[in-house]
Amino acid sequence: MSGSVLLLRHPPVTLAWRKRCYGRSDMGWSRAGTAMARALADQLATRPIDAIVHSGALRTRRLAERIGQGRDIPVREDSGWLERDFGTWEGRTWHALWRETGDLMDRMVTDPTGFRPGGGETGLDLSQRAQAAWGRLPTSGTTLVIAHGGPIAALRTWQAGEPLEAMVRFIPGCGEIVAVSRD
Repeated sequence: MSGSVLLLRHPPVTLAWRKRCYGRSDMGWSRAGTAMARALADQLATRPIDAIVHSGALRTRRLAERIGQGRDIPVREDSGWLERDFGTWEGRTWHALWRETGDLMDRMVTDPTGFRPGGGETGLDLSQRAQAAWGRLPTSGTTLVIAHGGPIAALRTWQAGEPLEAMVRFIPGCGEIVAVSRD
């Protein structure tokens, strides 16, 4: 059997969280994010979709419900698609983290197997979690996955056969849809 997966990164978050480390933190969309969610739902309204999976975070769940509304499509939550766990860095501004730690945050890219930002997940942890979530997706039909930049980038890096250090190159923009074959 063959299938396809549409990986969709959630719309932009509320402005209070802009420029903050918000991996596992849960918040809604900005006004622009709300407008983007409407546009994405309209764009996907006529596209054949057999299943919708979201991470469980508010910013993904609301979009999944909107896209699935009025359609006979199963919508389910899979926490394997949650954003990276940044531990004690959660909710802090990137600027404050840089002032406090200097270039330590660069290790997210240069040491993805060993560095745990704020005591959270390594890049390897994130990649393994995303791969496991991928393995739980339906193998036929079209599945829409509404997730976050980190797990999408980790999965795409793995599928491309690239080293984890390349993950940053695979982060999609908010609202970006990446089509991937299940073959």
